[in-house]
Amino acid sequence: MLYPTPELNTEDQRVLGEIDELRESLSLQVRSSPSKWTEGLRKFLTADAVAASNSIEGFKVSTVDVEDLLEGERDVDVSEEDRDETLAYQRMMTYIQTLHDVVDFRYGKEFLNALHWMLQGHRHTRRKPAGQWRRGPVYVTDARDAGIAVYTAPDAADVPALIEELVLWLNADDDNHPLVRAAMAHLHLVSIHPWADGNGRMSRSLQTLMIARAGELAPEFSSIEAWLGRPGNTWEYYRELQNRGATYQPDQDVSDWVRFNLTAYHQQAQTVRGRLERSGRVWLLLGEFAEAKGMEPRIVSALHDVAMSGRVRRTRYERTEELGLQRAQRDLRDLVTGGVLKPVGRTRARFYTVGPAFPEAALQAARTPLTLVDPYKRR
Repeated sequence: MLYPTPELNTEDQRVLGEIDELRESLSLQVRSSPSKWTEGLRKFLTADAVAASNSIEGFKVSTVDVEDLLEGERDVDVSEEDRDETLAYQRMMTYIQTLHDVVDFRYGKEFLNALHWMLQGHRHTRRKPAGQWRRGPVYVTDARDAGIAVYTAPDAADVPALIEELVLWLNADDDNHPLVRAAMAHLHLVSIHPWADGNGRMSRSLQTLMIARAGELAPEFSSIEAWLGRPGNTWEYYRELQNRGATYQPDQDVSDWVRFNLTAYHQQAQTVRGRLERSGRVWLLLGEFAEAKGMEPRIVSALHDVAMSGRVRRTRYERTEELGLQRAQRDLRDLVTGGVLKPVGRTRARFYTVGPAFPEAALQAARTPLTLVDPYKRR
């Protein structure tokens, strides 16, 4: 048995309507913005989702380091374990992103296990097999005391039947809003806990896939994983899951879980819209700066990365502007000579950050914090 999808009340319907409006508006913004702005935002959002989802599981890699890893940089100061987890999750998420518009796509047990192998294959052992249902019990322990189980998953013998029911539900059509169905899919999978490890990331990824397949927004703009990865929200996330009970109890009202996800959808859409607007302001300010200084327009992309993410590497600038090695090196060297950028590190590990002559107006625009509205508390 799976959790029944709850009926939405008037407030839920209002919030859901606002989310649809936000997502439609954001979709129009993305389509009408210069590709260089949106391409950089896509990469950032993908990296932010990977960093956040891994951080929930205890793998701490900053978003800017994840961006570098996803760009193929080898000299990034992270542990081998964190590197492996980041790249494995990125590979799985990249595959998920390609499925958003596949016409004959269907969910299946084999598909879920294949995704799990992408995520956990590098950790495969007989005790914790990747791409296979778990063979024994699994517990979610208290973060404060590993000797206390806050959740005991269903018996391993029950997993195949529960997954079969879930797959049927995933492939069925019903009258519920796609975002509500995505939230319920997350809850179903994480509660069944079918694998020995990786259940949280798999459940969040399934939600991301369902959102991406159901909406107009590109997959990179659809995930709420970055929202879930913020420290306060992560605590609320675990609390909402623990409120479902210490064992699998699907015959219950899960309205609170749906409202938690509606808040996440709403605030993540606000966040993405705010970053896109801020990115545009910064780009324009940097363009004015480059023009006033007689600089080539192409250097704006390097300066934009520094303003928005804190640093840029030569290889990223080179790929973004489709430059040769020597041209990219000369551009960055000239920016260093002019005090606009400051080099950090040597040879391949070198990156560039804010120098004393970097335009302050652009930095202020990039660093202006965003105010988020809680859609359930403002009325």
